[in-house]
Amino acid sequence: MAKGPEKNTKNKALHAKLLNRKKVKLQEEKAAKALRLKALVTKMNQQKSKESYASLIFF
Repeated sequence: MAKGPEKNTKNKALHAKLLNRKKVKLQEEKAAKALRLKALVTKMNQQKSKESYASLIFF
């Protein structure tokens, strides 16, 4: 029985490594974006609460 051609496992391994790096990078960017948005939302909520508190003082 004849064996088939040799498999190119080196390129497959490098490609998998590259895809894993890309996936991790995208996950990190997504997490960083979520943190920035969360910080922005808390900042805006604090600002809004200060404005509402200031409006209560004047009335």
